[in-house]
Amino acid sequence: MNPILILFILCLLVVLSEILVERTILKSLGTALLVIVLTAIVANLGIIPAGSSEEHPVPVYDGIFTYLAPMSIFWLLLRVNLKDILKAGLPMIALFLIGAAGTTVGVILGMKLINGREILGDLYSAVGGMYTATYTGGSVNFNAVALHYDVIRDGVMYGGAVAVDNIITTLWMAATLVLPKFLVRIWKVQVREDLPGKGEFVDNGDQESMGPIDLGITLGMGFGALVLSDYVQDLLSVPSVITLTLIALIIAQIPWASKLRGPQALGLFSVYLFLAVIGAFCNLEAFGKLGSLGFSLLALTAVTVLVHALFTIIGGRLLRLDPDMVAITSQANIGGATSALALARSLGRSDLTLTAVLLGSLGTAIGTFLGFWVVGWLS
Repeated sequence: MNPILILFILCLLVVLSEILVERTILKSLGTALLVIVLTAIVANLGIIPAGSSEEHPVPVYDGIFTYLAPMSIFWLLLRVNLKDILKAGLPMIALFLIGAAGTTVGVILGMKLINGREILGDLYSAVGGMYTATYTGGSVNFNAVALHYDVIRDGVMYGGAVAVDNIITTLWMAATLVLPKFLVRIWKVQVREDLPGKGEFVDNGDQESMGPIDLGITLGMGFGALVLSDYVQDLLSVPSVITLTLIALIIAQIPWASKLRGPQALGLFSVYLFLAVIGAFCNLEAFGKLGSLGFSLLALTAVTVLVHALFTIIGGRLLRLDPDMVAITSQANIGGATSALALARSLGRSDLTLTAVLLGSLGTAIGTFLGFWVVGWLS
């Protein structure tokens, strides 16, 4: 399919979602959730490709994941005040580790419930490690475990694990968008309305206008930061998102950066395109072709995420964190840095964008190690 046509449709879905949220009763859903749902429907109807694989790559999807998603982190962090994270940082880190422990327990419990050794065969422990890794850090950790244990050579098992992971990740992104509305009704801890950026999905900074100079500087800084972060990763093995975050934070503390018009609008639109691709990866046809294996993997991941959610919600209540913080921390576990940042922005929590990215980075750092540990435990 023509890449430009795919990009046109994705942009159209973002615009349509914004219009529906602004002018219809769908306002309560929010643009982020609506983008995911609409794109998933369009993809599963066959209008655009449902996901991207080595056999059938979709350059637009891969490009958004590889380039646009990290640059959205950079652009949105250009408005971050470092003082904003001091109040939430340590408790959310503690909750993140509790959530990671929940993921680990969930995988081990899920394997027992589906009789993983018999259903999944010799690769069952490796598959458990892959899901532990990805629901702690992300796809990088998932693939690191898969490559180490040669799961990638078993096309059916690896492909099935990826398909189910994509479906669960999409569903959990949607769940965390509505989770705060549910929790706030049963918790005495209330979301503070005076926090910077707290509002209905977006703040006024996202409705900014820009000229050619602002646009050129914003794009140039994003491209330059991405190139530099990739170079540092190759040279020092430091995850690129860490370098990207540091560059953004340094620039954000310079007074002229706050006057630059464009980063917030570009960052938010990039996040919406990223969420659209997440929706496109919810490939129900691929899941249907897996048969009983697909349902076994789905049961495993469902148990994993539900146990993780239980740990996270109880931990958040004990730590007296507000529901937004709980949802964002959980998303940092299950979806990674970009998904957590997207959730923070969609919930109107500009004050938590940096914390969301840092939690995602922490997950990337420890996810593979935790995955290897689970492989050893299951073996």
